[in-house]
Amino acid sequence: MSYALRKLRLVVHLLYGMWVVATRFSRVSAAERMRLNREWSIEMLRLSGMKLVVHNDEARLDAGVLVVGNHISWIDIYVINAWRPTPFVSKAEIRKWPVVGWLAEQLGTVFVQREKRSDAKRIMHELADRLMKGEMMCVFPEGTTTDGQSLLPFHANMFQAAVSASCPVQPICLMYEDAQGRHSTAPAYIGDMSLNDSLNALLGAGKITAHLYVCDPLAPGADRRLLASEAQAAVDAALQRMRGAPAVVETAAEVAITSSSSSSPA
Repeated sequence: MSYALRKLRLVVHLLYGMWVVATRFSRVSAAERMRLNREWSIEMLRLSGMKLVVHNDEARLDAGVLVVGNHISWIDIYVINAWRPTPFVSKAEIRKWPVVGWLAEQLGTVFVQREKRSDAKRIMHELADRLMKGEMMCVFPEGTTTDGQSLLPFHANMFQAAVSASCPVQPICLMYEDAQGRHSTAPAYIGDMSLNDSLNALLGAGKITAHLYVCDPLAPGADRRLLASEAQAAVDAALQRMRGAPAVVETAAEVAITSSSSSSPA
């Protein structure tokens, strides 16, 4: 199938998600919205030539938790939502992206202007409020994307929300693998790449497996810097395990990537 046709299918899927959010989300329960979001995200991965394998899912928390992880690509969001739909903190520029920005806003994304310190403080308070209400939120504390082969230092600012809300932090680790079982950088959205460049690289890479490792939750404590350091160590350990330890594979579960006529947005 040509790149053009595969891209068209992705665009149609995005537009379908937009239609469902606009016409159905206000009339269904929160649980039903999560189900539709997850099914839609699973289909997004399928259309991108990707399957999802989740490791250590028994450690997962489902309420009042700050999820933090490494950040490689725009596709990370759909990988996480295919595992468990979770609102994100995202850079303000994404709000302006056609279709994707509107969908993100409707699904509870918190947008931050990173160049403004005052905005980071505002976001931290909003996160703490939502966490205290039992919501889940996801942040990428590296502050930018990487090729996924190593981690950048985790910024501590957003961890203050977990400290203030006295809620646990759940680190997760993402890793992409090609059909030969090698670490793949094809999904990476880094440097001066355009979204179109990134999409071409992803669609041209063949079958890709997205691995998501669920780390054991961390107690919030009183020191956001220590919490950030502990989370980074957990994610780094998970990355090293997925790159080499057979024991991890034994506890992994592949998420069914199937098409659904009721799929909805992420």
